[in-house]
Amino acid sequence: MTSQTGLQVPPISPHHVLERCRELVEPALREAVQGLHPWPRLMASFSLGWCDAEGTPGAFAGGKGMRQALAVVGAEAAGAPVGAGVAGAVAVELVHTFSLVHDDIMDRDERRRHGASAWKAFGTGPAVLAGDALFALAVETLAAADGGQSAAALRYLAGALRELVAGQADDLLFEARPWTGPDAVDLKEYEAMAAGKTGSLLGCALALGPVLAGASPLVVDALARAGRHLGAAFQAVDDLLGIWGDPGATGKPVHGDLLRGKKTLPVLTALATDSPAGRRLADLLGPAVPLDAAGARRAAGLVERAGGRDAALAQARRHAAAARECLYGVPLAPRATDELLALTGFLVERRL
Repeated sequence: MTSQTGLQVPPISPHHVLERCRELVEPALREAVQGLHPWPRLMASFSLGWCDAEGTPGAFAGGKGMRQALAVVGAEAAGAPVGAGVAGAVAVELVHTFSLVHDDIMDRDERRRHGASAWKAFGTGPAVLAGDALFALAVETLAAADGGQSAAALRYLAGALRELVAGQADDLLFEARPWTGPDAVDLKEYEAMAAGKTGSLLGCALALGPVLAGASPLVVDALARAGRHLGAAFQAVDDLLGIWGDPGATGKPVHGDLLRGKKTLPVLTALATDSPAGRRLADLLGPAVPLDAAGARRAAGLVERAGGRDAALAQARRHAAAARECLYGVPLAPRATDELLALTGFLVERRL
């Protein structure tokens, strides 16, 4: 590959970047969680993949750590000290985990990362409490960060959370709306929802370390815009995985989003086509009766034949390209920028 300096350098492994950032962040993340009341601490540790529901440590499925890696590498790209990147990464990872715990309750998802979701393992009320504890801990982490910019960082995180809540609210409301007709969800509404639900936190992840370090508004804005584009790309790929993803890799049932009636990019794009497959899909989704497994299988095939699968992947790649352009537009540390580019490719090209 060619670096930002124009020199030929060995390809950067995104897995290496993720692992390096995890090794930087996890000690601080564990220290923060250790300060919680024992019961929420157990549920938080379970949700982070550190232990089972009884508290026994082991090799459990945690997340890939994409957001915390973006926070660390974004800070490095802006020339921020390591501490700013780690503090931002801890806060972002805590907020992300809080959002997953609460999302699973709202969506009634019983599975998360190849195991039980927190509410299924501990009960709904306790899982709500665990999510609240994670959120409060994220705020405390930023408030205690060194450098004199904690108030600015808290404002930045609060803005991202407001957008995240708005996006999640729309996502839930969309499920009750029809697939077709005057009240159907259109692509513009979907894009606004994805920008809030996913784009806001990835934009915050890339920008939070630089904000903590007092980086220039030009750099903060460029990184935030790159993160928002990555969020849109991430959501598009997530939508693809929600229909065609391998349950062994995703930990979720095949065709799960179709069975739940979630309004996702591949389906909305397919419905917007004036094609025989698109019209047949509209007929199949039109009745108020939810799809069964056979109906979801048929719908997935029609979405693909109508071009929804290819269009969603193309949209993800366009947003990834736009994210790269944001990174090229400001002075950033070359090595860190190359690592961000590697993470961008990994994020979009997750195996379907």
